Amino acid sequence: MRLDLRSIWVWLSFAMLALLGVFLVYPVANIFLASLGGPGRGEGWAIVFGDPRYLRAIANTLLLGTAVTLAAMGVGVPLAYLTARYDYPGKAIVSILPLVTLVTPEVIVAQTWLMMLGNNGLIRRWLLEHGVVLPSFYGWFGLTTSMTFIYYTYAYIGTLAAIRGFDVQLEEAARSLGSSPVRARLRVLVPVVLPAILASALLIFTLVVGNFALSMILGGRVELLSVKTYQAAVSETTSNPVLQSTLASVSISIVMIVLFAQRWIVSRGRFEIVQGRVARPSRLRGVMALGFAAAASLVVVVSLLPLAAVVAGAFTVSRGPVMRWGQWTTANIDRVLSRSPEPLYNTMTYAGAATAIAIVLSALIGYLIVRRRNAVTPLIDYITALPLALSGTALGIGLIHAFNTGWITLTGTAAIIVLAYVIRRLPFGLRNASSTLYNIPRSLEEASISLGVPPGRTFLKVILPLMAPALAAAAVLTWTTTVAELSTSIIVYSGGRETIPIQIFKLIEGGLMAQASAYGLVLVAVILAPIVVATRIFRIDLFASRA
Repeated sequence: MRLDLRSIWVWLSFAMLALLGVFLVYPVANIFLASLGGPGRGEGWAIVFGDPRYLRAIANTLLLGTAVTLAAMGVGVPLAYLTARYDYPGKAIVSILPLVTLVTPEVIVAQTWLMMLGNNGLIRRWLLEHGVVLPSFYGWFGLTTSMTFIYYTYAYIGTLAAIRGFDVQLEEAARSLGSSPVRARLRVLVPVVLPAILASALLIFTLVVGNFALSMILGGRVELLSVKTYQAAVSETTSNPVLQSTLASVSISIVMIVLFAQRWIVSRGRFEIVQGRVARPSRLRGVMALGFAAAASLVVVVSLLPLAAVVAGAFTVSRGPVMRWGQWTTANIDRVLSRSPEPLYNTMTYAGAATAIAIVLSALIGYLIVRRRNAVTPLIDYITALPLALSGTALGIGLIHAFNTGWITLTGTAAIIVLAYVIRRLPFGLRNASSTLYNIPRSLEEASISLGVPPGRTFLKVILPLMAPALAAAAVLTWTTTVAELSTSIIVYSGGRETIPIQIFKLIEGGLMAQASAYGLVLVAVILAPIVVATRIFRIDLFASRA
């Protein structure tokens, strides 16, 4: 592609590339360069691969990722198939699963599981009174259980979209040629939806590898890569960042390998269905219908448990770490809203600024990549996908190293928190912006320009209004995930700039579950409010771009 230096879009592409280079590529490069530093070149890598603790952390992380992925797929895929192909009592409640995942931050999930099944948990004590002894929820049991009931939703959404997009006439043709119903589905349906299933599985694996909140709170004695990276980051001095950078580099390398595998699998397994007919769900009755309804209801109830527990805990009387269940009070909420509101103000301010910046960048970069392609835009496209390979902890370490001193000093300011939010959530908004641009006819833009309207003004007056619904959905999704962010902000924040997730994390470490629940309830309200407004008042489909 040629570069027309007379075009404003080329210069805007250079500006975006420079911006991404300074605030995204530079911090990531710092991670890898720092891992090669020290008195001897490659000292950090020698330490990591020569110390059994770090080797165990890597092995445990891979094992946990595999176990949670298999368990989540075992729950999500069958549930998606049942939802797509059958009608049964209570099926409508399954539709709330994406919303449940969206409004329940992982730090709250960890907290409420401990309130229910921790060493002094409500359900654990009740079971002990009836002679049932459960394994400790700290360690493998708690990690696998809690992560499974978070990440199975990704398997459910991806598989459901694939099955609903399948042309049932292909399956009917196979049956007309003599194949049994089961064999027809195995030979025709499975190959078509398998790429979506595998893509969901790889996504879940990467999320587990980068998980911080659950790993830190529920990990117990299980050594995990994200926890070791965080511990190295908070214990090492900034003059010796070798170990934390090396551990972050290992995490990034694992995720990048998995993402490359995902792209390869998806590219080799694409099936194009033209003018397909979706299968009509079959109505189930009798024992089978009740069985399906019971299984789906159990999954939903367990998924809703964190939300129910945080509401109950927020209004429960406590004395230090001891919660007096059945005794109610509003003192916890009063403390959050009246006496310690700073985390709420910080969360609203930082997330609001990050959401606005991310949406503006998404609209501009998406338009450049889709409509104004030049020699620079493919590089921009690849760079904007880089945050997908970064765990929150790794990104935080990179930002600290890059902007601790020098010509841009951001460490210790609110700006570094906002920057971290923007980088982490930019791919979400960019995906929405790009996808909707493919559906806007070029003829509209060409007609405006042919009538004498400059290209820049055409973008503002014609294209941007048509992108508004997709950008609004991206803004809501960016907001809901940003206000719940912990893994990056826990690394880059400074005293007095705590957000609600950080405050919850600190309270959980101190055993103050009632106060943590009060902050958790406020956080859920902050997340839920824009979702309700977007879906009920403005009728925005938040999950359309994910299907």
